Amino acid sequence: MGKTLFEKIWNSHTVVESQTGPSLIYIDRHLVHEVTSPQAFDGLRMNNRKVRRPDLTIATMDHNVPTNDRTLPILDQTSAIQIQTLEKNCKDFGITLFDINSPNQGIVHVIGPQLGITLPGSTIVCGDSHTSTHGAFGALAFGIGTSDVEHVLASQTIWMEKPKPFEIRVEGKRKNPHAVTAKDIVLSIIKNIGTGGGTGTVIEYRGQGISDLSMEQRMTICNMSIEAGARAGLIAPDEKTFDYLRGRKYTPKNYEFLVDYWRDELKTDNDAKFEKQFVLHIDDIAPQVSWGTNPGMTCDITESIPTPEEFSKGNSNQKKGAEKALDYMDLKAGTSIQDIKIDRVFIGSCTNARLEDLIEASKVIKGQKISPNVRAMVVPGSQMVKKQAEKLGLDKIFTDANFEWREAGCSMCLGMNPDILSPGERCASTSNRNFEGRQGAGGRTHLVSPVMAAAAAIKGHFVDVRELDLN
Repeated sequence: MGKTLFEKIWNSHTVVESQTGPSLIYIDRHLVHEVTSPQAFDGLRMNNRKVRRPDLTIATMDHNVPTNDRTLPILDQTSAIQIQTLEKNCKDFGITLFDINSPNQGIVHVIGPQLGITLPGSTIVCGDSHTSTHGAFGALAFGIGTSDVEHVLASQTIWMEKPKPFEIRVEGKRKNPHAVTAKDIVLSIIKNIGTGGGTGTVIEYRGQGISDLSMEQRMTICNMSIEAGARAGLIAPDEKTFDYLRGRKYTPKNYEFLVDYWRDELKTDNDAKFEKQFVLHIDDIAPQVSWGTNPGMTCDITESIPTPEEFSKGNSNQKKGAEKALDYMDLKAGTSIQDIKIDRVFIGSCTNARLEDLIEASKVIKGQKISPNVRAMVVPGSQMVKKQAEKLGLDKIFTDANFEWREAGCSMCLGMNPDILSPGERCASTSNRNFEGRQGAGGRTHLVSPVMAAAAAIKGHFVDVRELDLN
């Protein structure tokens, strides 16, 4: 029987295989940031261990970095300590670090592909759940906990239960690719299969609806695999993948030789078997807006918020969750999504802070002014993205519309830096999670695409971006 892409990568990296428990898997790239690494480095010191492959370990600062004036001291003591600690740990253990002043600094899942660190067929780990982003390149990439970070630093391997392969096909061709985006595709998937629909699996995304996407859009899809409960997401590499990685800073010297191998080997065999399958048709997808406190609580922009009974479909736990979510979000069932007013707009995060995201959002913003009732900010995913965007004049488009233009970092995706919501503030966010307090205690998050966030910033409430002229 043939093998899936996941099974091929898994088998080629298995050091010790077990049929009844975890297997030992070799790791090709280990990405490190300031939040989940301090205890891991302390563990190495206590046991007098070295980093086994510092040449395969790359560190950056992203979660805690301020996105405003970086000439000023970092006021939050915890953030300052974590950043200083990462600097010391990387120096002590000989690890390459893109620090706060580096032109290569940025969100770890943005800079990996940009620099050519992410490669097809490789295994990649990071102490961050959205490591699944790198699966867009045909890499088996997944987040790990702090104890596993230490294990990978010390051994370049990890013990892991083998997930099951799950095929999600997106069929058809988008009629309006500017309005129905990769973010809408993945939110639609999660809405349909649920936040636990991918539990215990690695999702391989297939079909014309996926292959038509650019690499940056594919990263958005794989990024949110974890929100469906999956261990990782995968998309088979193709010519778009190879063209994207060609000539990057860390692209291997034997790149063309590797491309020939990847082209032949890194694909699912025709007779391979998936444990689960799901099909979504592009024609069924509209711009999405989340209304609750997990990404599965999402509906079309043209719809109204469902009742807990409608949402739960007879599941009592789901019903309770919906009731609690509506209470936290201060929303009522039956409210039209387009009647929801917002206070803040955040365009950024490892989901939607790449150059294409900013270009698409700027098309909506150009020549407009944001609502006087809205405070809006754009946070590029990396300093490289920021520089490229400024070269295109995107910063001027945003600032002319009264957006704040920031330095690179995780920013308001999570309440771990100065960019947070105040209690009760409602935000249209291009990030990946809308949990209670995710963007600040008492903050209310609505997940949307960059173009939907831009449109909401102008109007002061959610609108159907398909009704706007984006040409």
